[in-house]
Amino acid sequence: QVQLVESGGGLVQAGGSLRLSCAASGRTFSNYAMGWFRQAPGKEREFVASIRWNGDTTYYADSVKGRFTISRDNAKNTVYLLMNSLKPEDTAVYYCAATLGPPIATLEGVYNHWGQGTQVTVSS
Repeated sequence: QVQLVESGGGLVQAGGSLRLSCAASGRTFSNYAMGWFRQAPGKEREFVASIRWNGDTTYYADSVKGRFTISRDNAKNTVYLLMNSLKPEDTAVYYCAATLGPPIATLEGVYNHWGQGTQVTVSS
């Protein structure tokens, strides 16, 4: 079992940057594939980025590729999402998620542990 707590959200102007963190409890964090998802008002939750348990493979949604970077520090039980060149359309609640299923995953249904979310608002 793992519990996830996101932090680092906030209000930023378009073109700015934020770094989200997701701290995980438990001693088996390094076994989990991790992902970031987001949900904008009135929209379904969507995949943003994911990282393999050992950090050597990452996947990104096309909408964030080249602007966002997912990384993890297994010694600190933390996964990060660095968001650069933010756009108003990036405004959403951002969730981190964990799975012991495949070594890396983009599908929401594969993840069975979720954080409470952190709000990111990008002003134009």
